[in-house]
Amino acid sequence: MLPVDAILPDLLAALEHAPNAVLVAQPGAGKTTRVPLALLDAGWRRDGKIIVLEPRRIAARAAARRMAQTLGEPVGQTVGYRVRMESRTSRATKIEVVTEGVFTRLILDDPELSGVACVLFDEFHERSLEGDLGLALALDVQGALREDIRLVAMSATIDSARVAGLLNGAPVIESEGRAFPVKTRYLGRDAHARIEDRMTRAVLKALDEETGSVLAFLPGQAEIRRTAERLDGKLDASTDLAPLYGALTGREQDAAIRPSPAGRRKVVLATAIAETSLTIEGVRVVIDAGLARVPRFEPATGLTRLETVRAARSSVDQRRGRAGRTEPGVCYRLWDEAQTPALPAHERPQVLEADLAGLALDLALWGTADPSQLAWLDPPPSAAWTEATNLLRDLDAITAQGRITDEGRALARLPLHPRLGHMIRRAACEGRGALAADIAVLLGERGLGGSSTDLRERLRGLRRDKGQRARDAKAMAARWLQQAGGDDARQPGEEEYAGLVLSRAYPDRVAQARGAHGAFRLANGRGASLAETDALAREPYLAIAEAQGSARSARILLAAPISREEIESEFAAHIEDVETVSLDPSGNAVQARRQRRLGKLVLNDQPLANPDPERVKTALLDAIRDRGLDALPWSNELRRYRARIGYLHDSLGEPWPDVASAHLLATLDAWLGPYLAGRKSLKDIASGDVKMALDGLLPWDRRHELDTLVPSHFEAPTGSRVPIDYAADPGPRIAIRVQELFGLDRHPAVAGGKIPLLVELLSPAQRPIQLTRDLPGFWRGSWADVKSEMKGRYP
Repeated sequence: MLPVDAILPDLLAALEHAPNAVLVAQPGAGKTTRVPLALLDAGWRRDGKIIVLEPRRIAARAAARRMAQTLGEPVGQTVGYRVRMESRTSRATKIEVVTEGVFTRLILDDPELSGVACVLFDEFHERSLEGDLGLALALDVQGALREDIRLVAMSATIDSARVAGLLNGAPVIESEGRAFPVKTRYLGRDAHARIEDRMTRAVLKALDEETGSVLAFLPGQAEIRRTAERLDGKLDASTDLAPLYGALTGREQDAAIRPSPAGRRKVVLATAIAETSLTIEGVRVVIDAGLARVPRFEPATGLTRLETVRAARSSVDQRRGRAGRTEPGVCYRLWDEAQTPALPAHERPQVLEADLAGLALDLALWGTADPSQLAWLDPPPSAAWTEATNLLRDLDAITAQGRITDEGRALARLPLHPRLGHMIRRAACEGRGALAADIAVLLGERGLGGSSTDLRERLRGLRRDKGQRARDAKAMAARWLQQAGGDDARQPGEEEYAGLVLSRAYPDRVAQARGAHGAFRLANGRGASLAETDALAREPYLAIAEAQGSARSARILLAAPISREEIESEFAAHIEDVETVSLDPSGNAVQARRQRRLGKLVLNDQPLANPDPERVKTALLDAIRDRGLDALPWSNELRRYRARIGYLHDSLGEPWPDVASAHLLATLDAWLGPYLAGRKSLKDIASGDVKMALDGLLPWDRRHELDTLVPSHFEAPTGSRVPIDYAADPGPRIAIRVQELFGLDRHPAVAGGKIPLLVELLSPAQRPIQLTRDLPGFWRGSWADVKSEMKGRYP
């Protein structure tokens, strides 16, 4: 008896009175295989099917087999499954285990879910994009068409309160702990050692200390491969080594979870694929690296990058539970115990991180242009949603209003990303549909065709491969092609057109070589690179299928060459002939170019002999804006002239113009632009040009007042002319030797005598003596003391 058996009566009772429920049951409780079988006898089921959603193909197959074994039947009778590239069902099937993507297609094709009585969302805590979409659509169906359908969300680490709220206040039923206890041992984190070295040591330690088989969790396929290489030759003859990840064939995956023969044990090196819904017979030891590899979509680049992150607490709890599925177990963790509370509580939902183009197309087919019309635990982010709908409009899949088009309906019929569906449909029209379908298979099924970065090599590898997985993939490609209206004829040597065909799926990832070998710029403006030794590094143009890394410089994982002629032909409607006028790198002279561009790519670049004078003027003005007014040739006299005008504006306001830097930069076109005719560099602009431009700001009838109100100089009794500083604080100011003012009995002033100057009196040696705004008062007062002191210093 499994722990979940104790709460099955509660679940059945809840579903008799309410359409929805949330089931929380720990790993090993048996929810995946016991709940569907228990619901077979429910009265409300009548003759309807029970659909069980699993996040992964291996889990779907394993769950179906386990339930069929419980009934003593082969898979495909009462219990069957449907996954990508494989189906085992019949008319007798009452429980159908499907992957989440298969369920999306099922509900979109039949919104009433005819013949379905209940949908179980297993391992819902994983929060995959298709799982969230499936539940949102199922709730929409339940609310509008099928009040009788039952929906159950199941998990060990689910946020039960939030999910119950989403399911209209559904009851939460909890199963008691695991079937068997699991001890936890922390081995500490060594930041300086490679993960595969640490895992190798942990595996050997566990095999030495414990009995039974070992399940080791690593973040990805590369780490699994390197760990396997290190373990090679170090395991005894009775221990088998088995990798387990998504790119393996179904047979290889099944071999990893199959019980070991009597007297043997095995070490399974797995990704998160083994985290949920699987019971690997004989495993009582789990080793967890505490890492996960997750996709992160960047709307600004259109690229999805894989990121290695610390696993969430919910994930490490699930992994630990694998050790107690069939007997008491042990979990080794490659970190310190104190670090566990610092782990994030749950994984980020995929809807917050993923490319939403497929989701947007599915919703358009559903008749929903606004995702907020559906129920979500976490609604799709607006930036990614906008990126997705913009792409669909570019593919003519939706209208400007978000309604699906005939092309969109055709793309939605293909179980592919809209980019790939569009690629196949376009290629099918010109007899290269089989090539496009094979490319789509390679992009969707990792590991097929080899590991070359050259898509052509992978295509050749796929076509040479006679294995079962390759045969299944080719059959699936043929089905896609048939749905797209193409034929399955493959032409010799057509792999050379791979770049052209691929560019129809990723026009924004057509790339041009730049700088060093292996460096490329994409049409969307981002950077990407290959190793200099890669055969593709010397190609002038590439179409990039996969890249990973930062927006500034991603690493190219898969690409194919595309010729300049193919680019010109395929993207003729998007290529622009552009004349550019800008300052040269020295920042002084204007240079003019005629460029042929595809997005951010410059396909051709030539000097332009006679550029448009207006564009030259605009380039100069832009340069001045960027550098500031100091880029202009201001002489001291010109600065004083500007300060005089500015003083009148500050003191008297209109009509005297504002000549502050901020205003002059904001109105540069209007006051300076007319005086730049014929100028081709900043050096060509003279102080006289700036003087005339400032003169142009003055009202004609006020120009004669400027010298009267704010003279440039003060004329002393001795006849010397002293410049007046109108930019001084707190007002106009002069600095003058005191003896040059002898005989002056009134204070110097401007603005018709209304504004006294601040006078800085200087000694014969030009040293400051005193500041005054009252010269007559100075003569009457402190001058006697100053004169006495000066007599001693200057006899």
